[in-house]
Amino acid sequence: MRLLLSAFAPELGPLATHPPMGWEVATVGVGAVTAAAATARLLLGKQPEAVLFLGTCGRYDNRLGMFEALWASEAIATSLEELRGDAYRPRIEQVGWASTMAGPLPSHSVAVPSAITRTLEGAALLGSVAPVEHLELTGVFAACHGAGVPCGAALVVVNDVGPQAQVQWMANHVEGSRQLVERLRASGFFEGA
Repeated sequence: MRLLLSAFAPELGPLATHPPMGWEVATVGVGAVTAAAATARLLLGKQPEAVLFLGTCGRYDNRLGMFEALWASEAIATSLEELRGDAYRPRIEQVGWASTMAGPLPSHSVAVPSAITRTLEGAALLGSVAPVEHLELTGVFAACHGAGVPCGAALVVVNDVGPQAQVQWMANHVEGSRQLVERLRASGFFEGA
């Protein structure tokens, strides 16, 4: 059995109620810490052979288009404070986790701050780390790496990071999630997994 995860059910699109054969679905909640704890519990309880996370993300700039789907090559924990030089992490702290599954979409790094970025200045700074922002992926990938379970993530861009992010996300997340599932199905990913 393989595990198909998202922060909450709408981001699974139609797969929330009709998962592909051989897959089970679950949600892990919002934020990296909550997602890490929930993913670890699911890995222990279900013992999946692999994990795929589906979600929405915001873009920092125009490198990716609205509703463009991507495969997360790595999830990077970061913050505006670090990038401004106002904070730092211990050298021994792991801050990045790579996808360990191949995917059918273009690969991009994903920045994972602890909170949603509200300013254009913040978006410009974080855009030096990755083209998109997402909140759960470091938690999911860290839990999978810790358990030795292959993992991957497919995300879809549904908003611009900045002052209008929430309004755009509310307007676009359902349609974006539907399109992401459609792209994955069309690629044959679930049949080949």
